[in-house]
Amino acid sequence: MFDASTYIDRRTDLAGRLGSGIALFLGNDESAMNYRGNPYPFRQDSSFLYYWGLSGPGLAGVLDVDEDRSLLFGKDPTIEDMVWEGPLPRLADRGALSGVSETRSVAALADTLARAAGKGRHIHFLPQYRAETQAKLEGLLFLKPATATEMVSAQLTRAVIEQRLEKEPQEIAEINRALDVSYDMHTYAMRTARPGHIEREVAGAVEGIANAGGGRLAFPIIFSRHGEILHNHSYNNELLEGDLVVLDSGASSPKGYASDITRSIPVSGTFTERQKAIYQLVLDAQLRAIDAMKPGVSFKDIHLLAARSIAADLKALGLMKGDTDDAVAAGAHALFFPHGLGHHMGLDVHDLEGLGEDLVGYDDETQRSPQFGLCYLRMGRRLKPGYVLTVEPGCYFIGPLIDHWKAEGRHTEFINYEALKAWRGFGGVRIEDDVLVTDDGHLVLGKPIPKSVALVEAACAR
Repeated sequence: MFDASTYIDRRTDLAGRLGSGIALFLGNDESAMNYRGNPYPFRQDSSFLYYWGLSGPGLAGVLDVDEDRSLLFGKDPTIEDMVWEGPLPRLADRGALSGVSETRSVAALADTLARAAGKGRHIHFLPQYRAETQAKLEGLLFLKPATATEMVSAQLTRAVIEQRLEKEPQEIAEINRALDVSYDMHTYAMRTARPGHIEREVAGAVEGIANAGGGRLAFPIIFSRHGEILHNHSYNNELLEGDLVVLDSGASSPKGYASDITRSIPVSGTFTERQKAIYQLVLDAQLRAIDAMKPGVSFKDIHLLAARSIAADLKALGLMKGDTDDAVAAGAHALFFPHGLGHHMGLDVHDLEGLGEDLVGYDDETQRSPQFGLCYLRMGRRLKPGYVLTVEPGCYFIGPLIDHWKAEGRHTEFINYEALKAWRGFGGVRIEDDVLVTDDGHLVLGKPIPKSVALVEAACAR
């Protein structure tokens, strides 16, 4: 946890944004893997973690804006708890760590909320992403499922998003801590991804590095010789001579902050000329996008800058044709770059998206495009100091998508389908770093992980 003053200040700030009412924050409960005594690894709700700082199941927090009070609900450990889990702190001691002096039994939460509702006080709550938490919320507030969804507090949701998007210096330090682990994860993979290994052998060891770093994975690892499958979580392929493997992974710091890094690794230790060409055009697009990041610039415009860079270089290779600006405006580049340039990062690897992806990434000025490829851009709004975003362009040769577009005659004025035949089975390349928007520009976070052709090949040779 951070110092108690951090959580007091965050709740005070939030109270000022709300003005009145009660804000209810439900922490997560344990979720059974296959029976109650064998739960999945626990992960606290990120908004609860942000305002209260406490991990562990069975907690809830109430911020009473009108009475300037913070209340923590939970339970004291029983002797049975301590037999199985060892000495545990009392609820009051946990509350003190969060700057909360009023603690109550979790059984008192329903009565507290009922009395507030009986007085006509507004109870703010956030959208829920877990079915069991949604059911608990409905029970506490005597709401039907449809009603509960309709009664989500737009005011609280927007206030939490705006407050959490701009990262504090201590949050940046935690992201950097997670990135230290990412460095070890990726450089290990560069040294060990060799012909004859099964993907799971490398992916499993990479996950172990994340666990040994004091946290866990920030999200399930993507490690695949089929880099054209964007979210490939299967690790059953044997790595072959000449393969190019994509590793997209992140660690979680002990305080819950995420890293998210992607590198594309030549299994043979060196890139082929064809791999080098695609790798370099992706790297060039990433470097141009990062260089453009500063306050006031639209991230959608930076995404399109990266798209034009990729399209221009593909045209030089004979895979695209025609006017590059027109090709990108029409969305023809999305055959090769079908996803967005990046997303917010923080306590969640896709920070705050559980509260509404469009609310996080878009606003009244910038709306999501319906165009294929561009519609997957998770973040389009203008950058502000304190934002942390991933920058992750890619270039992929996706057989079913190529066949589909060719059959429909889509973008024939911009795509050289005949030349694409020779690239079937290439796979894909993605390169990703985590970038902080500063007052006058940007800062790539973390210790530099090899990403130039020369540095990646040198790391693979160790």
